[in-house]
Amino acid sequence: MPELPEVETYVRELAPLLRGRQVLDASVTWPRTIALPTAEEFIAQIVGQRFVDFGRRGKYMLLGLTDNLTLIVHLRMTGHLLTVADDAPLAAHTHVVMRLDNGQQLRFQDARKFGRLWLTPDPASVLAHLGPEPFAADFHPDYLAARLHGRSAPIKALLLDQSLVAGVGNIYADEALFRAGIHPLRPAGTLPSIEIAALHNAVQEVLRLGIAKAGSSLGGSSLQNYSRPGGAPGGFQEEFKVFRRTGQPCPQCGAPIVRSVVAQRGTHFCPHCQPLAGHIASSRRDASDSNPG
Repeated sequence: MPELPEVETYVRELAPLLRGRQVLDASVTWPRTIALPTAEEFIAQIVGQRFVDFGRRGKYMLLGLTDNLTLIVHLRMTGHLLTVADDAPLAAHTHVVMRLDNGQQLRFQDARKFGRLWLTPDPASVLAHLGPEPFAADFHPDYLAARLHGRSAPIKALLLDQSLVAGVGNIYADEALFRAGIHPLRPAGTLPSIEIAALHNAVQEVLRLGIAKAGSSLGGSSLQNYSRPGGAPGGFQEEFKVFRRTGQPCPQCGAPIVRSVVAQRGTHFCPHCQPLAGHIASSRRDASDSNPG
């Protein structure tokens, strides 16, 4: 699933292609792709609009239009938003087509049909569930400590919770936890302040590098793999330390990378650099020592 760096790449690379372009007509072949309004209302409202603004919130693209409307796009697992020539053959799984005033079309393709589009004057109504952006001032170690305090859920599961921090998904959670030296199954409430600060820094580090590398492309079918709007792959997969490196040597200690499942997601870590049992035992001793009665 595209995460923050992939969506940020989409927004940055679509902006020069779409800015000022007007939608001349539109069609929807899979109505459920349109989450809001109905597919018929979507077509009626978007025709005549021009793209004027480009942003992102978590994993959502925000394409601002005239008439105070915003086209919100969530790619989910296999969505692609592409600009192609008007006469380009219609690819399989193309569910939405918007014809532009420059001889191009903006097409939404989605093999698994999980992606969604919203056309709304009120983006906040769609995005209200999201936590702070990872680079925003309100995402800081003290905020993270307060949200993790007393939580018994695995830290990996909470990093995937978009109400905690917006935009982090499976790839960047694994990579951040490795860089912070934290086992993905650690109960979140057992992390001391020094580890929370390290995790905060690691989340920002991997996301910045992911953006710089234009996201991660994992191979496989082009219909299901992330690619940039022009079709080129991302490059962050070349920087993976643990993600999808099961059995390969850890780049720090040489121990084999292990794969497990956390929150129903394939999870990768180094059992030597990210120990579990020792930290839990230490946390229990610390708690006992601080409550001698």
